[in-house]
Amino acid sequence: MLLKEIILKNFRGYRNEHRIPIDQLTAFVGKNDAGKSTIFDALAIFFEHPLGKIDASDVCVHADCSCEVIIGCVFTDFPEEITIDTTSSTSLSGEYLLNHDGELEIHKIYECSNGKIIKPKIFAVANHPTADGCSGLLSKKNADLKKLGDSVGIDTSVDKRSNVALRKAIWEKYEDLQLQVVKVQLDKEDAKVIWDKLFKYLPEYALFRADRPSTDEDAEVQDPLKVAIKQAIQEVQSELDTVKDKVQLHALDVAKRTLIKLSDFDSKLASELTPVFKSDPKWDGLFKLSLTGDDGIPINKRGSGVRRLVLFSFFRAEAERLKEEKGKGNIIYAVEEPETAQHPDNQRKIIETFQSIAEADGCQVLLTTHVPVLASLLPVNSIRHITLDYENGRSVGFGSNDVIKQVASDLGVIPDKRAKVIVCVEGPHDLQFFRRINPLLIDNDSSIIDIFNDPRVALVVLGGSTLKEWVNQHYLKNLGLPEVHIYDRDELQNDGKYKYQDARDAVNDRNDGSIAFLTTKREMENYLHIDAINEALQPVIVTPLTFNLTDDCDVEGEIKIALNGQGKIQRRSLKHWLNEDAADHMSLPRLIDRNSYEEIRSWFLEIGQRVN
Repeated sequence: MLLKEIILKNFRGYRNEHRIPIDQLTAFVGKNDAGKSTIFDALAIFFEHPLGKIDASDVCVHADCSCEVIIGCVFTDFPEEITIDTTSSTSLSGEYLLNHDGELEIHKIYECSNGKIIKPKIFAVANHPTADGCSGLLSKKNADLKKLGDSVGIDTSVDKRSNVALRKAIWEKYEDLQLQVVKVQLDKEDAKVIWDKLFKYLPEYALFRADRPSTDEDAEVQDPLKVAIKQAIQEVQSELDTVKDKVQLHALDVAKRTLIKLSDFDSKLASELTPVFKSDPKWDGLFKLSLTGDDGIPINKRGSGVRRLVLFSFFRAEAERLKEEKGKGNIIYAVEEPETAQHPDNQRKIIETFQSIAEADGCQVLLTTHVPVLASLLPVNSIRHITLDYENGRSVGFGSNDVIKQVASDLGVIPDKRAKVIVCVEGPHDLQFFRRINPLLIDNDSSIIDIFNDPRVALVVLGGSTLKEWVNQHYLKNLGLPEVHIYDRDELQNDGKYKYQDARDAVNDRNDGSIAFLTTKREMENYLHIDAINEALQPVIVTPLTFNLTDDCDVEGEIKIALNGQGKIQRRSLKHWLNEDAADHMSLPRLIDRNSYEEIRSWFLEIGQRVN
């Protein structure tokens, strides 16, 4: 299941009801103590994470007299069918357990009594039958459903052993179920069974806090290492059993010889003593691992930034292991302040990594930050701005230019006034391609500039922007700077033109120093070499691809055909693999062999001419 929305009410600073939309990548930005970590803690409580504990001090101090705390989640991609028992299966829609939008909305409600939080009540907020006689059926026992069924005259062919069949038959007897959005408690009979089944489908929630020592003694490091030790021990268990048996035989022999000598003092005492091993040896407790890096230097002695990156890698590995062990399809990575102790270069890499993770099937990434450098790299549509609010305690803004402008102002994300040229590309995958090809050209031609590190170049993704690009766009659009546009040619459309042909011509007709290109090849992926693609993919697909990579073929489509319709590899899109992994394997000779070098070089030369 995928998390679509978080609902908070009376939890810490979140007074009244707050609904916070969640995407594949969602970033909570705001000043210190704005309430970013509170959202992560609420999710930890909802998903029953080991770090998720709630107590009376979590109740909002401005809550109404009920002292009722609500932590809720809305999910999509829930299972189509739920097995109640060996003979009955049902669906959430068939049980009227979906909300007005056809989504699964679960509320956990905590009440505070005598200064203590009691066990939560769990509800589905659903568009549910409320007509007399047909409400509350999910909490009724089989005998009660039979009586109710008889009273409304259900068909005699209905299997009365099945609660699912009885409920369906009863509801069908009503012309108007009077569906209304109500809270259906999931604590009795089939309602509880359904929740117990659903709980197993909830995403694995992995929380990485900001406040931690980041050493190899952290649980995220030690737990996976301990798992590795256990797995290794299982693989050599037969050899260890042999060792154990030999040790026991030797120890018993020593004990027996000792008893013989004891009998010299008292034969009765010796005959009554028998050596017994209390327990088998704990092999996994004999091993303790620590991490060392280059030149044998312990990780604990490395810089805090390196330690944190290593620790986060272990955190990811452990989270994925737990997801696989529990059979869960999705995972949510919640990472507080990933920029901590990181150089700005690493911060960019971290954001790119998180974006890649968020693109994978079943993965969602939640971040918090209040640092302008990191915030400037975030996609605009991912940003949730948290501020103090007199009426509701907190306010969560998103989606509007006013909100983005406020984020930029609050965090101090300012436009780069050194910009001399604006480079516009279609989407983020194009930027990833250029990020890898640009250095190849620089190594061969000193006149080529580094468009990613030269402050005179402002990069704009037309299909979506980061906060920094948004700021630059709003600042630079009034400066009359020349622009360089690079669009995929794609295929001819029904009107005999290419998709962006008119846009290219419009830019070229400006007479303001701007220039636009349509690629001579179909897409950026067509500038790759088949050897680079195979080197990137072969570790995961084994069999080399043999299709004819031409200027006009659908590269992604050809690979999909070769993979029998598979559109993703290891939950990452093929476009992702091609523009990053395959592009990483490109070289100057391969660019030349694909007749790509001169054309790409001409684009970069045009950019360079406009910064001087």
